[in-house]
Amino acid sequence: MYVVYAPLAMLAADRGEPGAIRTVPDDPEATTRFLAGLPASALPGVGPATARTLASYGLRTADRIAATPLLTLQRILGAASGRELRDRAAGVDPSRVIAGAPPRTVDAEHRFARDESDAARRQAALTHLTEQLGARLRDERQTCRVLTLTVLYADRTGHASITRSRTLPEATAHTPRLRATAHALHAALALQRARVRSLALRAGELGDAASASRQLTFGPDDDRARRIEAAADRARARFGAGAVRPASTAGMR
Repeated sequence: MYVVYAPLAMLAADRGEPGAIRTVPDDPEATTRFLAGLPASALPGVGPATARTLASYGLRTADRIAATPLLTLQRILGAASGRELRDRAAGVDPSRVIAGAPPRTVDAEHRFARDESDAARRQAALTHLTEQLGARLRDERQTCRVLTLTVLYADRTGHASITRSRTLPEATAHTPRLRATAHALHAALALQRARVRSLALRAGELGDAASASRQLTFGPDDDRARRIEAAADRARARFGAGAVRPASTAGMR
């Protein structure tokens, strides 16, 4: 069972001994003190790739993020993500605590052993990430409507990142569709000579798979692919996550 907390409630729950009663400040100044010095990675929605991107700009703590101009954060992370992060770093969030709810995003990241300039290897890593995302979504009986790619790459000043999102035609957990979208996002960045350090994918706007609509198709290929996918899911459930995977992703974790 999953629990979704409003950000401040989540942060309070992570502090102190298990079972202890913790309080959340209810005024802006106390909230600022509560968050001061908190690592950026502790903020809800900040995964390893985003934390490294923020650190490259010297934004390692919640108070530094909250004090950063909104336009700066939006240039680094994108308009929506920059605004959301700044609000959360300042303790501003209208979301309510909902017990028993599914996760709001699903993330997967691949960090290369060394800066990777080979586009084929990057595509193989994306294939691996979409296999992970698709399997997790189906296991949790969820679908996603938005896929976001974050690329951390090396440049002359150290390293930088770029993030792009795409809304899918329909909510899905079907790996081939996730893979096609991830590859399209990667291709659109035109990073042919870039030295990439890591790739991260985020499945957003999750919904209940039982209520998701599916566009009808007029050929056997899609149904066959879904049957193969279901068989692979059963094999993973029985023998482990690495039991079935594309040959191009062999050796990746």
